[in-house]
Amino acid sequence: MSGLACGGVVLCGGRSRRMGQPKLALPIGDEALLQRVVRIIGGEASPVVVVAAQDQELPALPGDVDVLRDEQPDLGPLGGIAQGLERLAGRGVEAAWISACDTPLLQPAFLRRVLSSLGDFELAVAREAGFVHPLAGVYRTSLAPRARALLSAGRMRPLFLIEESRSRLLDVEELRSVDPELLSLRNANTPEEYAALARLAGNSAAGR
Repeated sequence: MSGLACGGVVLCGGRSRRMGQPKLALPIGDEALLQRVVRIIGGEASPVVVVAAQDQELPALPGDVDVLRDEQPDLGPLGGIAQGLERLAGRGVEAAWISACDTPLLQPAFLRRVLSSLGDFELAVAREAGFVHPLAGVYRTSLAPRARALLSAGRMRPLFLIEESRSRLLDVEELRSVDPELLSLRNANTPEEYAALARLAGNSAAGR
């Protein structure tokens, strides 16, 4: 395990268009989706920052979770990454696990493996069949100014930050030893995906 002070940033400002309803409050067992993701990350990283849209209703979260609201609408995930990294940097945290709010099967061992792989890199993210998962990785909080500069230049995709940083791209085959089915990378973007993830998490009410 890395000796870095690592916090967490959970992004939940998306509009859930494909889900058809706000997904962060959907039940996974006896928790809301966002509550579960925050709990899992909080078990490995502290503090945890949640970045939400201005008018977004959130389920109840632990008192030590720092909730930020989007400074501007429509900046996308990179805007949330920048805000979260800035907040954690201000609290003396060196790195952050960056996650979406809809990864209920994130495995703690997966998070630890990615963090331990950071080394001298500025960020480490999973890569699957050539596709990079920007919201499944560890970013140094010192990247916040670079993220801001990209936003100012209209380059609003997280991939631009990955391309312009010293990035370690971890092939998923390197991660299967701690997460054989790569459950950590499965998102709930549609009702069907949510139902499948809820069943895997043991939620017998899914799909009703």
